[in-house]
Amino acid sequence: MKRVIVTGASGFIGRHALPALRERGFEVHALDLPGANRESGDDLFWHAVDLLDPAAVDCTLREISATHLLHFAWYVQHGKFWTAAENLDWVAASLHLIRAFHREGGRRAVVAGSCAEYDWTTATGPCIEEVTPLRPHTLYGTAKDSLRSLLAAYSAAQSIEWAWGRIFLLYGPGEYPARLVPSLIQSLARGERACCRSANLIRDLMHVEDCGRAFAHLVDSSIKGPVNVASGIPVSLAVVSREIATQCRAEDRLDLEDQPCSAEVPAYLVANTRRLQSEVGFVPQFSLRDGIRDILQRRDMESNTK
Repeated sequence: MKRVIVTGASGFIGRHALPALRERGFEVHALDLPGANRESGDDLFWHAVDLLDPAAVDCTLREISATHLLHFAWYVQHGKFWTAAENLDWVAASLHLIRAFHREGGRRAVVAGSCAEYDWTTATGPCIEEVTPLRPHTLYGTAKDSLRSLLAAYSAAQSIEWAWGRIFLLYGPGEYPARLVPSLIQSLARGERACCRSANLIRDLMHVEDCGRAFAHLVDSSIKGPVNVASGIPVSLAVVSREIATQCRAEDRLDLEDQPCSAEVPAYLVANTRRLQSEVGFVPQFSLRDGIRDILQRRDMESNTK
């Protein structure tokens, strides 16, 4: 039986990975914080555990005895995670989790990384795994890259299979309200003016549901090492903003401004997705237009049920 542990299972990405894993025949064991009251059933089981408590992690993983691990959980407080000391805690917690998983017979671990591991100062073209230099400019990126390096060395020494999904930029339902897409939607839908202050930047945006499905594919594959998890499509944030305004019928209330570029704010940040599409066999379903439409439709449905 394929039995997978998913950390961060109720988070922005994790909640979308759960149904995709179940569709692929996994018995899914979702980890959530103590105090959360979630119902288990069929092939989905919820476990309350603090991943920063090593003894609790050991007890839970011994109980589950999983074959696969999908690790999303991290410190992601908006506006703080880039420099937060908690990044160091999550490196330590992640290493303990992986060791406990392996000790209980686990065979394949897939961990969520970040495009922040790449050297953004050299990113004039798409970032390519094992080619584009790794030189993070933030504590968050350094912590992620350090965990990847340690996981690679540990896996080689202990003969555990591993993959590392480098996530680029995501949008979709459940996104933090202050981020670009939800903040524009909220302002324009209320009849207010809205401004994108980074219209000149070229980015790679992926709908979060596609991201969750991509990780399910990666878990259920034999692909090893780093894999960019992204759309692979460059788009200016001006185009993103105009698409939102068009679908909100508010083109006349959108303002666009350019943002100065730097090592922390690169002009161009896009993924090469050859490994994801050709080797893992995953192709995103959502175009930008469809992704924005999905958010607006869900927003309307939520409004109608209140």
